[in-house]
Amino acid sequence: MIVFDLRCTAGHVFEAWFGSSADYESQRERALVACPLCGDTAIDKAVMAPNVAAKGNRRVDTGSAAGKPDPRQLMAALAQAQAKMLEGSKWVGVAFADRARAMHLGDEAHAPIHGQASVEEAKALIEEGVPVAPLPLPVVPPEQRN
Repeated sequence: MIVFDLRCTAGHVFEAWFGSSADYESQRERALVACPLCGDTAIDKAVMAPNVAAKGNRRVDTGSAAGKPDPRQLMAALAQAQAKMLEGSKWVGVAFADRARAMHLGDEAHAPIHGQASVEEAKALIEEGVPVAPLPLPVVPPEQRN
């Protein structure tokens, strides 16, 4: 497998793996390679930071491309932002859909809550006009670490 750093016309840089350079060229020409951020199919190779192969087929980054964010730092920042959003919210677990619906109907006092809901439950709440929003990262009960 060959890894390429690719760039779309909007300037987004992303990584893609191909069996060979010919596979990349063939797929790019047929517009089968698209930017995961904006969907643009006008893709070219980006300037790559040097990477060396390591044991176990892992890559070791020996330098970072200018402006390319570290995914671990992005996930940590996202987790921190989500934790901040949930500070004043109460965990209600699987009772989330019932509690949100009760608040919407006025059967229960309004309060910030978070919990778990199936896709079907979330769709039903939205169809009923209950204001809910998905969180960017999965949420676990307070006694477990997120």
